[in-house]
Amino acid sequence: MTRLMPGLLAGVLALAAASAAAQETRLLEPEDLFELKSVGSPVISPDGGWVAYTVNTTSLEEDDTETRIWMASTTDDTVLPMTGTGTSANSPQWSPDGRYLSFLASRNDGESQVWALDRRGGEANQLTHVEQGVSDYAWSPEGDRLVLVIRDPEEETEGDEDEEKPWVIDRLQIKRDYVGYLDSRRTHLYVQNVDPGREPEAVQITSGDYDDSDPAWSPDGSLIAFVSNRTEEPDASDNTDIWVVAADNPDVGATLLRVTDNPGADGSPAWSPDGNFIAHTSVIEPEIIWYAIDHLVISPAAGGPARVLTERLDRNVSSPRFSPDGGEVLFVLEDSGERHLASIDTSGESFSRLIEGPLSLRGWSQSDDGQVASLVSEPHLPAEVFHGAGDERRQLTFTNRPWLEELQLAEVENAQFPSADGTEVEGFIFKPPGFDESFEYPTLLRIHGGPVAQYDFAFNFEAQLFAANGYVVVMTNPRGSSGYGRDFSHAIWADWGVNDFDDVMAGVDYAIEQGYADPDRLGVGGWSYGGILTNYVITKSERFKGAITGASMALYRANYGHDHYQYEWEMEVGLPWENAEGWERMSPFNDVADVVTPTLVMGGEHDWNVPIQNSEQLYQALRRLGVETQLVVYPGEFHGFRKPAFQLDRLERYLAWYEQYVKGAP
Repeated sequence: MTRLMPGLLAGVLALAAASAAAQETRLLEPEDLFELKSVGSPVISPDGGWVAYTVNTTSLEEDDTETRIWMASTTDDTVLPMTGTGTSANSPQWSPDGRYLSFLASRNDGESQVWALDRRGGEANQLTHVEQGVSDYAWSPEGDRLVLVIRDPEEETEGDEDEEKPWVIDRLQIKRDYVGYLDSRRTHLYVQNVDPGREPEAVQITSGDYDDSDPAWSPDGSLIAFVSNRTEEPDASDNTDIWVVAADNPDVGATLLRVTDNPGADGSPAWSPDGNFIAHTSVIEPEIIWYAIDHLVISPAAGGPARVLTERLDRNVSSPRFSPDGGEVLFVLEDSGERHLASIDTSGESFSRLIEGPLSLRGWSQSDDGQVASLVSEPHLPAEVFHGAGDERRQLTFTNRPWLEELQLAEVENAQFPSADGTEVEGFIFKPPGFDESFEYPTLLRIHGGPVAQYDFAFNFEAQLFAANGYVVVMTNPRGSSGYGRDFSHAIWADWGVNDFDDVMAGVDYAIEQGYADPDRLGVGGWSYGGILTNYVITKSERFKGAITGASMALYRANYGHDHYQYEWEMEVGLPWENAEGWERMSPFNDVADVVTPTLVMGGEHDWNVPIQNSEQLYQALRRLGVETQLVVYPGEFHGFRKPAFQLDRLERYLAWYEQYVKGAP
């Protein structure tokens, strides 16, 4: 009998164990969407010792979701649940002394209120008792007060409370997705004492026919900066400004200081440690609406000339915060399929990336001494909480590790390829587990929404699911996408379905040229603008065997006054009775007779972002033309689906449609 040396025997056993482990893994299934836990809202404690965060779980059986607050130590592996099951909690914050962990929750069948947990133990204490609920809040620097964001209460009317009443609207913006028809109620700021020795009354400090949001306390606690569009007609522009109000303002006349005078949108105010400046984001080209760049700006808190720090950067920034010494501003940077944590000094000269690489940073916060907590996702890692920056960055949470260890995931290739006019386009190619380079796979072109958005290095469940079902998945960032500069995004201005069509087709050609894709088994689809661009694809090309267009539109003039984009439509295309030709030229509906691709049309019944009306019209036209089609409308759903059962149903219909028409299965 042959005997193995101990070292060789150990190696053989290790290989056998690895092989057994590989055999135990499985492919992703639609139901796995509800095994995936969503981690969010990381907030580091003032002393840097703990990071609070949220974990959202889904129950398919109960057809509902639940969010809990957790806490992870930055010095060891301790992870603790801070709120129990049975009720959701969100928006975690620390009191300035770190003694309390607060959050928003709707308990006892009431509206959302601020609650606080004493870290020394005990049950959560309800801090606010606002009849209509609280939508946002922030602690004062001394921890004795809260600023609250509260919507005006409903007006009392005569008659039965349960009796349905008509909507009476007299404002320019008539509806919003998830809200429906709008009334005259607005959102304002209130300040409430939470010191045990004082009366906990919420005192209103802003008013008027305007919405106020994003409150931020000055370092000395005397002032509050906030965001509001206080133009003569707020519904006719995106011109939000940074304003400052006294924290003890009695709201008699509401004396306010306007900090910014930029004609575009200013937001996300953050005070410098000395209270002299406010860092914020600014859109300095409002005339090109969402195609413009969000820049980082510093404005004197007392008013005066602002300084744009990132004008040469030509990339979107968000979530600015001053460093503890006030010498730098940290912010999230969106760049070429990646999202980093970056910093720039207050002169605008010294720029660096603190968290970088092929990753997507989804949130961050810093402690009093500048320690950083971040929420980071990677192609094979759903978002988790990390501590530190640079080489010292360490993963604190492993919420989805047991689930990930069960799965065989797709290999993800980051690719660049030329479009028809030579423009370089970036994309991501998902390859089925066990990918065989000698085999040409059925291939799906999946298009992102927006259009001003981007696919990035974050974990993508949908693409992984398609790959697990044997598809190569092509995801491109065509012109119109963010992350590549102002001109790249603006290239589709009032001319949708031209440059971006060429760019997504270039991604398909790249996959074919690499030998990944079977040119005779191609599918296409997307949601929102992804569905809109799908409509252009199927009117311009016969290459695809199956298409899915979700929450899309095709006959654009039919949407004016029906969706919630009245301002953006007017800015980009003009009023439909003044530029009927431009509206009709852009509408893929007018080329619907050229469609031969079997097309599944989907949407939510109450979607006011991209109303189901256009999907119904597209379906009716395809049905009349004899094209294989089906219309699926989800009751009570908005632009993004909330019911887990409908989320699952949608995924299963995706797979069934592509299986039948792209793979050619019976």
